[in-house]
Formats: sequence, structure tokens, C-alpha cells
Amino acid sequence: KIGLTEEKQRDTERRTFMKQVQKPRKPLIVYYLIAIAVLILFNSFVFPAIVGGNVEEVDYGTFLTMVENKEVSKVQLEGESIYFTDKSEDSRQYETTRFDDPDLVNRLEKAGCKFGRVADRQMSPFLSMLLSIVIPMIIFILLGQFLSRQLMKKMGGAAGGNQFMQFGKSNAKVYVQSTTGITFNDVAGEDEAKELLTEIVDFLHNPEKYSGIGAKLPKGALLVGPPGTGKTLLAKAVAGEAGVPFFSLSGSAFVEMYVGVGASRVRDLFKQAQQMAPCIIFIDEIDAIGKSRDNQMGGNDEREQTLNQLLAEMDGFESNKGLVLLAATNRPEILDPALLRPGRFDRRIIVEKPDLKGRVEVLKVHSKDVKMDETVNLEEIALATSGAVGSDLANMINEAAINAVKHGRNAVCQSDLFEAVEVVLVGKEKKDRIMSQEERRIVSYHEVGHALVSALQKDAEPVQKITIVPRTMGALGYVMQTPEEEKFLNTKKELQAMLVGLLAGRAAEEVVFDTVTTGASNDIEKATSVARAMITQYGMSEKFGLIGLESIQNRYLDGRPVSNCGQQTASEIDEEVMKMLKDAYEEAKQLLRNHRQALDKIAAFLIEKETITGKEFMEIFHEVEGIDPDAPKKEEARIGMNPVEGEGFVMKPADDIDDAHNADVQEKSEKTEEKTVGTATESVHEE
Repeated sequence: KIGLTEEKQRDTERRTFMKQVQKPRKPLIVYYLIAIAVLILFNSFVFPAIVGGNVEEVDYGTFLTMVENKEVSKVQLEGESIYFTDKSEDSRQYETTRFDDPDLVNRLEKAGCKFGRVADRQMSPFLSMLLSIVIPMIIFILLGQFLSRQLMKKMGGAAGGNQFMQFGKSNAKVYVQSTTGITFNDVAGEDEAKELLTEIVDFLHNPEKYSGIGAKLPKGALLVGPPGTGKTLLAKAVAGEAGVPFFSLSGSAFVEMYVGVGASRVRDLFKQAQQMAPCIIFIDEIDAIGKSRDNQMGGNDEREQTLNQLLAEMDGFESNKGLVLLAATNRPEILDPALLRPGRFDRRIIVEKPDLKGRVEVLKVHSKDVKMDETVNLEEIALATSGAVGSDLANMINEAAINAVKHGRNAVCQSDLFEAVEVVLVGKEKKDRIMSQEERRIVSYHEVGHALVSALQKDAEPVQKITIVPRTMGALGYVMQTPEEEKFLNTKKELQAMLVGLLAGRAAEEVVFDTVTTGASNDIEKATSVARAMITQYGMSEKFGLIGLESIQNRYLDGRPVSNCGQQTASEIDEEVMKMLKDAYEEAKQLLRNHRQALDKIAAFLIEKETITGKEFMEIFHEVEGIDPDAPKKEEARIGMNPVEGEGFVMKPADDIDDAHNADVQEKSEKTEEKTVGTATESVHEE
């Protein structure tokens, strides 16, 4: 009975779907009727006008005069009309109305004209209708069917059979292990995500190991992260590792112009998947159909029907059948809460931007097939590419290989990799752009101002390279700074040093040239963003304290902050930002005035060379400032600790605590050894 009920339900759904999909056929009849009406109008008015456009109408008297003057060469009587042709070179044709004239034949014979009469033949009404109506209608019907088939093919229909029945079929691509060629060994920098997905793959391979203690296979896993971090690559790696059928499609593949098609495709997808279980379904960019169903900005019935069907199907299959749904998105905040709850997507796997160790592993994976010489140090490249995702790093390796070929080398060297980093981040060099000497001097002082202030500050990052060669992304010059270590937190002092460094280029222009230019626009934009974040998000303002005044939306895309305060508070925030930037700008100018000699000498060297390394920069800086680079440096902690004194207690530095702890452990260990030896001796004596 249950089987019959399901069969009836499917039959009803099929008939309903056919009714919904076949509705677009009706307007074709309207088009056919319009085409027939147009054809009749052409037959009645347009064609006669075209054919008769070369015949001139004259009166009967003119006709007789021309006959008497022997100007007519040929006369033809047709019904109530007389058609005649004159004897001119171009043989013009005329038409006149026939009169009851018994002497007409005699006049024509006297004038020597050729004349005759066309017999009236009545066409069969059936043949007339066939030629004027039926045949054109058949032609238009066949043409319409042909165009309809071509349209259906482009919209995803099959080549044969009923085209309209193909709308509801799933167009997911099915992969097996031998066709993907991607495994977890091809994915690096996302160890946590790989571990979670490896558990799912292992469950598919060895379900008894988990079901023995009552564990159930997760129904779904949602991959969340910024673009380019490898969400789709991870899904393909799951396909390569699992060795089970893998259905892959995009969220937009469910959306069509006909209502109900998306829901039907969801049903067909899960029906195919259940027939081929165990298997994995992967829906990329699921936010195309999984948006929250609120009606604040107006709804979309087709998308909501598709989402409802997806929710119903995810509830309808049992996890013991070995069916797993994977999905990927970079906008989790807009997904419907019903889609994200446990029982549908049991796991949310965060695919973040890789850290330093992850970037090194990603570079190794993408460079395994690239020839590299002994100068290559991937860790230095990873340090210089903080914030880069996997796709950026893969692009950098490829650009480095292209650069090596361009320079005639057989292997990639470290300079090729650094050049590739610059190409990806700031664009290629514009060697054809010629700047005047004055502008070169201004740009040189601007960039040296950034670098010199960074060298003078304790909390700034060291300089890797300075150049005044313009780049295709708009930069007339830039300073590359490479951190000494990966940092996950920034202190207030480091952010303040960052503000001073960002505004140092503008400060150098004012200190040296007593004027400013438009070259600091990007620096001002970045400095304003950092200062505003310190006040509104990080609680680093004395005036506003720890209140959160902005929140981040679209965290995995643009990360745009949204204000959570009133207009008056926003004005006060602007004033606080201006004060913070002004203080940083004054500090930058003071540092540059105190070290003007170093600024001038390094800028002159940069104008001559156009590009200098961080090592060359520091050599000139040490020479001018009289600093011995080999002198021992005092090691200072990046973040110090305030000493805490109390009754019988003094807070010691971390190194002292570690030494004391090690000594204590050593003492306890020696006592334990003595006790053990003593016990063993007593046992021997007793025996």
C-alpha cells in the first residue's frame, strides 16, 4: 500500500509538473495567428503594390491618342483593364480602364499594334487557401518547433525526446576517484578542515567501526571561508579519497525561468543519489538558493520553493544509507537558519586563510612540479605574503616560473619568487612611464620617509625593499616590509607605530619640500581605517573606552564595518580619529626632522638606483647614524609584563620563572632517584 501510495504521488507530481512546464506552449499559437495575419496583409496590399509600382495609370483618351499617333507597340486586355506598352527605349507600361468601344480593334489594326486578351481562369478555392494560408502556416509551425528545440538545448534540455520533460532533471556532474585525480595530499594549509573531512571519508569506508559504538554519519558539512582558500578543492579531494560517486553542481544550477523547476531538480538529484548510495553530493555557492526566507526586501517564490524542497530532502534520507551533503559558501550570514541547524548541516568547517606554516605547505604543494634552485627559501616568501590565500600563492608560483623562462633561466630562483609576489600584490613594473626629475625626487623622499620611520620605531616591521619604479596597479613607488614572525595579535603600540609609518611619506614631503602632493591618498585611506578600527572595534580610545561602535558584515568577503551608533557619536568618532591621525603625523615629522641627514642620503641613493634592498638601506642608515650593526643588541620582549609586588611575593620575568621551574623539577627528580635506589637496596638486603 505504501508503495502504491508513493507511486500515485509521483504520478500526480509528474502530471502537475507537465502542466506547469507545458504552459509556455500556448503563446506559440498566438504567434502563429499573428504570422498568418501578417502574411495575408502582405498578399493583399504589399505584394500588389510592389508588382504594380512600375505601371502608370492613364485615362482612356490618352490611350486613344497614343494609338492614333502610333506610339503603342503592344496592347493586352485583361478583364476591365487595358495594359499597353509604348515604343520608347525603356518600354514603359500603362494601364487604363476599358470602355465599350466597338472600333477599338480597327484602331489597333490601323496603328499596327500587337494586341490580345487574357482569358479569365478562376483558381480553385481549395488551392488558393492551400497556397495562401495552409502552407505558410506549416512553414511557421516547423520554424517555431526548430527554434524551440534550439532554445531548449541551450537551456539544458536533452537532444531528443520531450524537451519540456528535461527541465526537472538534475544536471549534476558525477565524478569517481579515477576522474578527479585530486586527494588530500594536494590540499595544504587547512589541517583542521582536512581532519574533519577525513573522518567523513573514513566513515564511508568503514561504517562498522563507527556504528559499533552507536555513532552516526554526519548528514552534511558546510565549508565556510573567504574566496580562494580551497573550499571547492577540498570537496574534490573528498571525491578522490572516498572512492564513491560524487555529485557536483552549483547552487545556481537549480534556478530556471520556470516555476517549480528548481524543486523538481532537487528531488531528482536526491533520487539519483539514493540509488547510487553511498555517495557524496557537493553544492558549490549554496547561498544562491539558501538565502534567508525573510520578506523584508521582497521574496523570490522560485528560490524559496527550491530551498523548501532541499530542506525536506535533507530531512528525508537516513544517515545510515551513506549519503553525505557537502556545501560551500563565503556568505554564511545570509543563509536560512533552518538550513544551518544540526540534523541538516551537522558540521560547519571553517576554511580560513592559512597561517605562516600553512602558507609554506601550500607553496610546497604548488611548487612540487616546478624546478627551483638552491637559493629558494619558501619560508621568506610565506612571511612576505601574510594574508594571502591558496589561489594567490599558486598564482605567485606560476608567475615566478614564467618570470624565470622570460629571463632565460632553467630554474626558479628567490628573486623570481619575490618579483612574482610584487606582481600579484602591486602589479607589473611600468618601465615605459617616464617621470620628471622633480617627481622622481618627491616619490623618492616619500618612500624613504616610510622606510626611515619604520627603522626608527621599535614596533615596526623591517624593510625588505624600496623602489620608485611605477606599477600597473597605480603605485608610483612602494616599500615592502616583511615581518620577522607571524603575528595574530597587534598591540596598541604596534598600531600606533603603523599609523606613524603610514603617514611618514606625507610627512617627508612637507619636511623636505614644504608642500604636499596627491601621492599619499592611499596612505591616508589606510591610516584612517586603522585609526577608526582602534576606536570603534578595539576599544583603544580613552574617550570611548570599551564600547563597540561598529560591527563587521560579510566577514569572509569585504569585511565592511557597519556603524552601531547615533549621528552625534559618529561626529565625535570622526573628531577622535582626526586627533589620533594628527598626533601620528606630528610624531612622523619630528622623527624625520631629527634624522634629516639620513633621509637625504638614502633618498639620493634611491634616485640613482631606483630600487634598493633592505640590506642596502640599513647599511646607509647605520653609516649615517653611526650605529655599529655588529654590536650586541638588548633582547626585549615584544609585550612586556608589569611587575607585581606584594607581601612575600614578587612577580618575576618569564625567563626567571622558567629557570626556577627547571631547577625545581631537577631537584625533585634527584630526590625521586635517591628514594628509588634506597628502596631497591632495602629489598636486596631483605632477600
